[in-house]
Amino acid sequence: MTGGTRGIGAATAALLSAEGARVLRVARSGADLDLDVTAPEVGERLLAAAGDAPWALVNAAGGSQARGLGAPDEAWQEQWELHVMGPMRLMRALAPAMADGGGGRMVNVCSSSGKRPSGSLDASYSVTKAAQLSLSRVFADAWAAKGVLVNAVTPGPVEGEVWLEEGGLADQQAEAKGSSRADVLDATRGRIPLGRFGTASEIAAVIAFLCSERASNVAGAAWSVDGGSVPIIL
Repeated sequence: MTGGTRGIGAATAALLSAEGARVLRVARSGADLDLDVTAPEVGERLLAAAGDAPWALVNAAGGSQARGLGAPDEAWQEQWELHVMGPMRLMRALAPAMADGGGGRMVNVCSSSGKRPSGSLDASYSVTKAAQLSLSRVFADAWAAKGVLVNAVTPGPVEGEVWLEEGGLADQQAEAKGSSRADVLDATRGRIPLGRFGTASEIAAVIAFLCSERASNVAGAAWSVDGGSVPIIL
């Protein structure tokens, strides 16, 4: 599991561990395997560390800022490496091993912004998350017949570090709009039909299902876990 030390990744790692899975958390630091997921050799290193044929891969590493279309070229490239190339290299390396071991699951933690771009977030985040959704479908089509089921989840705003920590998205949007942090959070909640932010544990519950035997007929799906934020049925 990438991004396994914070937010959705940490919640998912804890839930899978509680359900009896042996979880290998990957992050730049403080994880079971300290590894930059944008490194070209990430797939081979993770496969070697996993040992026996892995059952599940969860790509949960990611990040964004509130800068709209103002991101420089370097930021666009960073987002592409983080949300597309990193997950692609991991899936490319692990899918054959899963198939040889009898099957497995892959879940990409995408974003509701990949379905409907957010004007308040980094445009490069929305665009690369849309690409990650397409990547998920391509791998799903290629590997489903061999028992490797690939899916995505698309969270909306989540109550946690990304939004609420000092200097996080709430503070960034408040500064950009000349408003208060409280006003930004109230406005964001107001755009969600459920009326509140999601929680990391709610996203983790869906990921854990998609990693399980119970999801044996689910492939190529992009599960919205966003409180109804995206007003389309996909």
